[in-house]
Amino acid sequence: MKNKITKNWGLKIASFLCAAGLWLVVTNINDPVVAFRVSDVPVTIRNANLITDKGQVYEILDGTDTIDVVTISAPRSVIDALDKSNVVAVADVNDLTSVDTIPIKLSINKYNDKLDGIKGNIDSVKLSIEEKQTRSLPLRPSTVGEVKDGYMIGDVTTDQNLLRISGPESIISQVSKAQAEVNISGFNSNINTDADIRLYDEEGKEIKAANIEKSISKVRVNVEILQVKEIPLTCAVTGVVADGYQFTGETGYTRNVIQIAGKSQTLEHVNAIEIPEGIVDVTGATENVTVPVDLQEYLPEGIILADKEFDGQIEVTAYIEQETQRSVRVPVNNIVFLGLPEDFEAVITEPENECSIMLVGLASNLEAVTAADVTAMIDLDSWMEDEGMMELTEGSYWIPVNAILANDTVRQRDNTEVRVHIIAKN
Repeated sequence: MKNKITKNWGLKIASFLCAAGLWLVVTNINDPVVAFRVSDVPVTIRNANLITDKGQVYEILDGTDTIDVVTISAPRSVIDALDKSNVVAVADVNDLTSVDTIPIKLSINKYNDKLDGIKGNIDSVKLSIEEKQTRSLPLRPSTVGEVKDGYMIGDVTTDQNLLRISGPESIISQVSKAQAEVNISGFNSNINTDADIRLYDEEGKEIKAANIEKSISKVRVNVEILQVKEIPLTCAVTGVVADGYQFTGETGYTRNVIQIAGKSQTLEHVNAIEIPEGIVDVTGATENVTVPVDLQEYLPEGIILADKEFDGQIEVTAYIEQETQRSVRVPVNNIVFLGLPEDFEAVITEPENECSIMLVGLASNLEAVTAADVTAMIDLDSWMEDEGMMELTEGSYWIPVNAILANDTVRQRDNTEVRVHIIAKN
């Protein structure tokens, strides 16, 4: 039995090949109907103006403007001559149904009369049809990222500031703002670039609907980058306080230093913000004087405040204190005579050793004064003028002593007199 099966292999193979060849000849002569599949066939929408002419817009739903699979049945000879480009899919708005669908008509652009059948896995295009809405929105620039340390953003402007959008009412009504965004990360000089215009809803979510028409899609954005500098404040206090009081010379600010920004060449020449004379006036004051000041008024041209949350409003306080008094004892031998003629000599007889001079000033200044800081003198010319004396004569007189102090915040309160014996030299 085994020998019969394995015997004459060559003859058996030849017989099989002859049979297969005969079958192919027969099938080709008969040209049988076979199936051919193509994928991702686009659907052409015709007469869409029938919708748009009514002031409406449409959106194709669920990707139904593309047929995933189209199956064609035709004789083999026809199928062999076809490819995807021969498949035609059309949806005519004239055939729009009450449920906003359009039947898809399939055909091929050659041998169409020889088709046995053609069918897609979907048979209609689904539409969403709405009233068309048009709005105009202010176009605002925005930035993301951080500029280089020591710099800040100045003015950010766009070449155009108005955008017109149109599309389905349900989408257009959600649009809250239009922005052109620029990335400024690491920059230390001005930026001029074209930026895409993006639409956002009230929650800040971007709206990316493809069926929104924009009057422009890009806009030129100009970002000014300014250098930042920290500087102190200065203030010129004017006026004379009430008798018995003094301006301490100290001025307080609710902000001692501020940050300003500007172009590098401008900042180079700004080292302080100066509050001019007349703003803080202490005339007649018996207590601290506090004045509100708007620093914006005193910023040099081309300079702005760097802190966006600071509006420039501060208070300046000039500190006023009541004067106190203290006596300083000066040795009489240290008192200098001015205007003493060469042919006279003067001797202080009272007090014998020390002269008490009463000083007035701020307590902190008075505490620092010693007798060595006081220059005491007797001006005979001034005294004689006050007394109506034409020339100096011998005698014993009570004459005032004048105290001169290096610290001009301390002064002599009253005239201190000493008895001086004037003697003519032999």
